Amino acid sequence: MLDAVRRIESNLNGQGLRVGVVMSRFNEDVCHGLRDACLSELSVLGVAPADITLASVPGALEIPLVLKTMAESGRFDALVALGAVIRGETYHFELVSNESGAAVTRVTLDAALPIANAILTTETDEQAEVRMEEKGRDAARVAVEMANLQKALRG
Repeated sequence: MLDAVRRIESNLNGQGLRVGVVMSRFNEDVCHGLRDACLSELSVLGVAPADITLASVPGALEIPLVLKTMAESGRFDALVALGAVIRGETYHFELVSNESGAAVTRVTLDAALPIANAILTTETDEQAEVRMEEKGRDAARVAVEMANLQKALRG
């Protein structure tokens, strides 16, 4: 039975893919770490620098609007959201974490376009710094794999 099943394997070949990256400037050092790791990994996966568009926004709540604009342009195979929401002393952390995450998911589903969500939500600056490089690299891999999967499913 399993031999007759059509399988679509993971494909991390980024050649020819167009990727949009939206990065928050709030918690700038962490966001720069996410960005650098993501862009480096996209390059390793074969995405040409000319096929990457990087936009920056003030904070995590502004990321979904730019993702939506990019998705609606039809110019991208996948998008990446980069940001860092670090707990403070107010309820604002929950608001920003929940709303940005929900909005990124909504854009993904509404546009039927893969979006790798690498908006970190951590308790401390130290937790964010420990996670930024791996999460940035992971976002690049997710974007490429999901773009290729969508192409395979539609092709």
